[in-house]
Amino acid sequence: MSTHLLDRKDVDERLTWDLSGIFKTEEEYEATVKKTEELTKELEEEFKGKLTTPENINKCLDKLRSIAELLTLAGSYAYLAVAVDQTNTENLQRQMKFRNVASNIESRISFVESEIIQQEEEVINKAIEGSKENANYLKEILRKKKHALHPEVEKALSALSPVLEVFEDIYNMAKLADMDFGTFKVEDKEYPLSFSLFETKWEYEKDAKVRRAAFEAFYRKLKEYQHTIAAVYQAQVQKEKIIATLRGFDSVIDSLLFPQKVERDMYERQIDLIMENLAPHIRKFAKLLQRIHGLDEMTFADLKLEVDPDFEPEVTIEEAKRHIEEGLSVFGEDYREMIRRAFSERWIDFAENRGKATGAFCATPYGAHPYVLINWADKMREVFVLAHELGHAGHFYLAHQHQNIFDSRPSLYFIEAPSTMNELLMANYLMQKNSNDKRMKRWVLSTLISRTYYHNFVTHLLEAAYQREVYRIIDEGGSVTAPTLNKIKREVLEKFWGDAVKINEGAELTWMRQPHYYMGLYPYTYSAGLTIATQVNKRYLEEGQKALEDWKEVLKAGGTKTPVELAKMAGVDITTEKPLLDTIQYIGSIIDEIIKLTEELEK
Repeated sequence: MSTHLLDRKDVDERLTWDLSGIFKTEEEYEATVKKTEELTKELEEEFKGKLTTPENINKCLDKLRSIAELLTLAGSYAYLAVAVDQTNTENLQRQMKFRNVASNIESRISFVESEIIQQEEEVINKAIEGSKENANYLKEILRKKKHALHPEVEKALSALSPVLEVFEDIYNMAKLADMDFGTFKVEDKEYPLSFSLFETKWEYEKDAKVRRAAFEAFYRKLKEYQHTIAAVYQAQVQKEKIIATLRGFDSVIDSLLFPQKVERDMYERQIDLIMENLAPHIRKFAKLLQRIHGLDEMTFADLKLEVDPDFEPEVTIEEAKRHIEEGLSVFGEDYREMIRRAFSERWIDFAENRGKATGAFCATPYGAHPYVLINWADKMREVFVLAHELGHAGHFYLAHQHQNIFDSRPSLYFIEAPSTMNELLMANYLMQKNSNDKRMKRWVLSTLISRTYYHNFVTHLLEAAYQREVYRIIDEGGSVTAPTLNKIKREVLEKFWGDAVKINEGAELTWMRQPHYYMGLYPYTYSAGLTIATQVNKRYLEEGQKALEDWKEVLKAGGTKTPVELAKMAGVDITTEKPLLDTIQYIGSIIDEIIKLTEELEK
């Protein structure tokens, strides 16, 4: 793919997603927003001050579901247009206008939960008995009861949501619209640099001079913005702490774990065990990379090097489609058909253009098909990234077919399990397809380590360890500045990598690269999800199709069960440390196999 970033208007339409899957015209979008406002007014007039009986509660919630569905569609339409082009002022204005409308609607409908939560438990329990559709929503209200605020306070918080949720927007605007990385020079040759180019190209560059020069230039630019981004992040965590205190939580961590339906010990265990037990295996992998590439020392700037950079196949989008379709065909024809539709109906945005969000994500608006954003780089590694995002798509494609909007979304703790499961299935497929090719087998296994497990068990886990320290400071009444954040990040990196990797100057600014810190306790859930996926894949390899049939039932369950219950449906007990320790041992065994294959290939 070209290193020159096009403007969005100049991108080949076939590489872009088609938002007409949500609304065919701007007029249809506007009409939906208007209808949502009208339904909100009707809901207020009919039910405000009257949610005192089980019958009224259920009638109100039935209408609230319709509002939620329309609001989700309109919000997704506004957001997705901006995600692919932060420089388009028309799209930005639409999104800002929608947020104001949505905030007003959310403020006006906040009476629903506030009034229900004020009722006696007997009334709520009778409402639960009276409606299967609303039962889980009402059970969650009962769970929240002791943390509820006065209805007027809840209304005020809802009204303030555009202000309270603005911090991630400011971060993204600074990162994607304001930061101009320009070019960097190596031996009189200039190379273009951007957030996307650094993360998709230069981090993997095998020429050490170019790779390290890109690293220095990239982090030099980040450093210029460190105080601004730190101030935004301080505002984010301070907001979270204030709300936690208002709701009666002693710790912001407990407050953020509450909606995930996860015990504190599961969160702490995930971070502590990986920091302690995984580090020796990953350091061994770093040493292997150092030896393969003939580096005098292994630095943080070298960690994304490939085991075999000259081997990775170039892959077209059409070839990727074939690989993914075949690799995930084990899920059955219905899943395979979803993948075909994702490509043929333009659910996926492949293009790289100025102002587009970095990385990859999947949006899953209820009432429409999923949408996947990726910055396609014509490399086989992107097949794993795309399979990952299609794992999210498949999850909610099935959940939306079997659950209403209240019940469709599981805990954040579980979200990354279906996506990472797809990566493991793709690895199974590629290993079987190339069983006699040692070099290809090594590439697949090293991709599992350097991408799948590194991304989820190292990158995001180190984010989680850093994030935990930030919240501890906030819980103790402190605040964080750029020097504090840099110190925390450097200490986390040095603890994990030990003497195996030199932490370059600038690496401490890595906290500036991820938007996850504006999403609550998200980073640790990547390793939690992949732990579940690893154990389900292990079961599939041992027991066959029954494991995948059980897994599809888990996906269909959506948000009707807790993470512990969902994992149990798949045959995994996450209340103990065994699945995590087994997964760490499995990672170690893959690294040992890569070392063995490397030695055989070098003979």
